[in-house]
Amino acid sequence: MWKSRNPLDRQVMVITGASSGIGLETARRAARKGAKVVLAARNGEALARIRREIEAEGGEALDVVADVGDRAQVQRIADQAVGRFGRIDTWVNDAGLSIFGRLEEVSEADNQRLFQTNFWGVVNGSLVAAPYLKRSGGVLINLGSVASDIAFPLQGMYCASKHAIKGFTDAFRIELEEEGAGVAVTLIKPAAIDTPFARNAKNYTPHAPKLPPPVYRTEEVAHAILHAAVHPRRDIYVGGGGRLMSLAKELAPRAFDLAGRTMSAQQQTDQPARDRAGALYEPSRSGGEVAGGHPGHVMRTSLYTRASLHPLTTAAVVAGIGLAAAGLIGARQDGSR
Repeated sequence: MWKSRNPLDRQVMVITGASSGIGLETARRAARKGAKVVLAARNGEALARIRREIEAEGGEALDVVADVGDRAQVQRIADQAVGRFGRIDTWVNDAGLSIFGRLEEVSEADNQRLFQTNFWGVVNGSLVAAPYLKRSGGVLINLGSVASDIAFPLQGMYCASKHAIKGFTDAFRIELEEEGAGVAVTLIKPAAIDTPFARNAKNYTPHAPKLPPPVYRTEEVAHAILHAAVHPRRDIYVGGGGRLMSLAKELAPRAFDLAGRTMSAQQQTDQPARDRAGALYEPSRSGGEVAGGHPGHVMRTSLYTRASLHPLTTAAVVAGIGLAAAGLIGARQDGSR
């Protein structure tokens, strides 16, 4: 457990992927709490609108157009942030994309582009941010996923990129601690979140994609990120359903594999595919949207996540989830027999 950092109204926060979804909701909430926010994404028009919105509410913001897959462009984010606000206290690596399609069908170029954004974007952001965070004793927050722990069909390369993010983040944390750098490193692992994620993904399937349940509101992830910026944690799962799946996979990996075969259908609607290209190579034409319009039920809050952020309740919550995971695996094994 790291010591608490400055309250948000005394922080400069850089957020990549800030033009929509989790990044946008985090930026808005941080600005309302008094943080100076640096908004980074590929969609310059959306960023400018968001900056003006924040300023109209009395906040301070800077927008920087950048592709996180390019190290030089990420360095420009840092340079402009320090040039405007003098320091960086928290850096949030949120930018990410997905591809819906079977691994044998997705092109090598598309897979490489996904990794350039998802994985190398986190690597670039982390390594560029590190010198500034060492000076401020700041916080690095990387967005992984429950897919950092588990895997499922139709988004295989997305899962691979999130596994890679976990490996990099864990190794970088150890190196920073070995150095005595004073930088806290948090990995956020959301379950499925109702953002424009599915709409922005490249789609190889004949159907419009959707997220597998349970699905949670974007606000839950933003809440966890802002908590970590002040009270850093090693890992934060957003959504008890995601944590349950992660533990179930640990307890009975083969049973989880067999159960996972149902997830292809859970990721496709009965509507025909529309914009197959998504935002893999070009930024979304809309931007500025937090919610994705998930067609099913969206959980308003995660009691598991809210409770786990408080040290006195964490052990009890984790124990309860562990028992639930064991029960889930047992029920599935009984059913298979």
